[in-house]
Amino acid sequence: MSEIAITALRFGLLALLWIFVFSVIGSQGRSLQIARPARLTRRKDKKSPEASETAADATPVPHRALASKLVVTEGPLTGRTIDLGGQPLLIGRAQDAGLVLEDDYASGRHARLFPQGSRWFLEDLGSTNGTFVQGDQLTRTMPIDPGTGIRIGKTVMELKA
Repeated sequence: MSEIAITALRFGLLALLWIFVFSVIGSQGRSLQIARPARLTRRKDKKSPEASETAADATPVPHRALASKLVVTEGPLTGRTIDLGGQPLLIGRAQDAGLVLEDDYASGRHARLFPQGSRWFLEDLGSTNGTFVQGDQLTRTMPIDPGTGIRIGKTVMELKA
């Protein structure tokens, strides 16, 4: 085999190695991407006349009370109630979690429930088997209203006012 062919083969293998490295990095970046909270309000330009007209015509939104309890409705912990006290709650198999799930389908640090304003938000912390809200897999941080079913593994829970 000529020296030119060997050099070409080396460059080809080196290019394949870099393609593999970049594909692995891209794949890991997508799977570890941190979910961004959903925007709750639309920003309006204060200088635009439409914004001032709609602000004058807007009806006040009633103040919503923050839910105070998380109740387990299905699974091994059925009936367990956790007083939230307006504090974030870590859910998972880890012993330092606020709600420890004895479930093979739950990750150590599976999900986090946290308050923001007058609402609670749920965030999946990169769990292996996913977090489900009303049967749909959670793909980003989203607001959770009282009575909305949250499923992690075999456990189903919901917020109560």
